[in-house]
Amino acid sequence: MHMGLSPSFTPPVTRTPPSRLTVCHLLTGPPCGPAMPCDDEIAALQLLGHAVVPVSLAAPAPTRPADHRLSQPAALSLDAVETLAALKAAAANPSGLAAAVGFAQRQRGLPRRALLRAAARLAYVVRAQRCTHIHSDTTHEAAAVAICGARIAGVTASFSGHGRDLHDQDSDLALLLAAADLVVTTSDATEAAFRRLAPHARLQTIGAGVAPERFRPRPGPSNGRLLVAAPNPPGLGLDDMLAALEHMHRRLRPMVDIVADSGADSGADSGADSRLAAALTATVQRLGLEDSVTVLGGRGADWLAAHGPFYQGFVLPGTIAPDGPGEIDDVVLKQAMAMGLPAVATALPGVRAVLDGSCGRVVESDDRAGLAAAMVWLADLRPAERLAIGLSGRTRVQQRFTLRAQAARLAAAFSSLHA
Repeated sequence: MHMGLSPSFTPPVTRTPPSRLTVCHLLTGPPCGPAMPCDDEIAALQLLGHAVVPVSLAAPAPTRPADHRLSQPAALSLDAVETLAALKAAAANPSGLAAAVGFAQRQRGLPRRALLRAAARLAYVVRAQRCTHIHSDTTHEAAAVAICGARIAGVTASFSGHGRDLHDQDSDLALLLAAADLVVTTSDATEAAFRRLAPHARLQTIGAGVAPERFRPRPGPSNGRLLVAAPNPPGLGLDDMLAALEHMHRRLRPMVDIVADSGADSGADSGADSRLAAALTATVQRLGLEDSVTVLGGRGADWLAAHGPFYQGFVLPGTIAPDGPGEIDDVVLKQAMAMGLPAVATALPGVRAVLDGSCGRVVESDDRAGLAAAMVWLADLRPAERLAIGLSGRTRVQQRFTLRAQAARLAAAFSSLHA
């Protein structure tokens, strides 16, 4: 017996004007866990007047740090929904239930019964909240639950896909792409790769946005150091950067701080960040770079907003993964540009659309000499040059890459499914 919602429980209904959306946002993290990047996406949709109902696949976490952004309703865990009530409600839509069962039989990522139970619970919440659309923030299991739940509830479903999803050879990615009503990608290259897997899928590239009002420049001189973000997947490209520093004359080496961004606002190291930091520290010591490179470990967005503006510049290295197209998580690049930092980044999918010659330099993948030269250029920028280039980058973010612009594109994409 599940604790929490009783069979007669009806969640409070969120009413919106007909021109507004009510979106069920399916999350993979705990409903009361650390703030995640998708929280910004939810907040931006709310600022545009749309209602968002956050629902989590995970069990509740004990606490959640205070969030300074738009107040979020606590996400409901599907574990709190009574299974029997959800299954009875699902049986009221035989054709939708049949479609969900058919999908569950074809997929391999989840046990069929577990998938259908989760989907029935999700559909129960969606109907009670009068949601018109379900969006999953990730692929694989969450996307499968979103698709099945949408069929049972009689609404549309979408999920966000990334280049890293292509590296999982055992996934149901092609099936998910074909079954979803919409798939949102973050780069044109990822969209093209998805198109090859599912030629008839409905795909749309919508770049991630950031909040320039949160990530601001700060007056005063820089600290003279370069801030380097560990790319996603972790570690890719850092070896090239460290090798470039090793072969650089000691007098030319810039001072560098390396952070592993966990994506959480709490600023605490995740286990993966801690392991990456330990491995990087060992590499720095082996290469004899302790005098110029400091590994700070995991740092979240709050830390970046507070300390990032004082750096001389920002570096986001990357490389093409051997098992598929690479993709840099460009959110931290946009955050750095919003803070007025001149930037250097590797030319992986998505980067060229963000960074141009007015606000930094783009270096080809695996070009260690080019990366070294770009870092020296960044470190040697005079204050007036740094200020002008940084202002250009912030203006570019304000004009093209805000959360509000991302939310408007998402809302338009969701609305187009009902046109």
